[in-house]
Amino acid sequence: MCHLYSSTSPSLYETTTRSVRIEGAVTSIRLENHFWNIIDEIAESEESSTPKFLSDLYREVVIRRGETGNFASLLRVVCTVYLEKITTT
Repeated sequence: MCHLYSSTSPSLYETTTRSVRIEGAVTSIRLENHFWNIIDEIAESEESSTPKFLSDLYREVVIRRGETGNFASLLRVVCTVYLEKITTT
């Protein structure tokens, strides 16, 4: 079973930093490439661009909670929630 995970392509867990404008400020978000792929897929499923999806998500989280905490961590969890959602439907 570990072979399934240990054979993961390094290109998926290499990190990429993207600069996006959120709430009028440019910020950098560093995530593993696999998470960026999933976020791009989520944005497309929402008929949005990735930067707009990230900005909208940030805004919604701030409205609900008053702050986002660690946004990169939130994005990783969002990816897992999305994957759970599409595998159960």
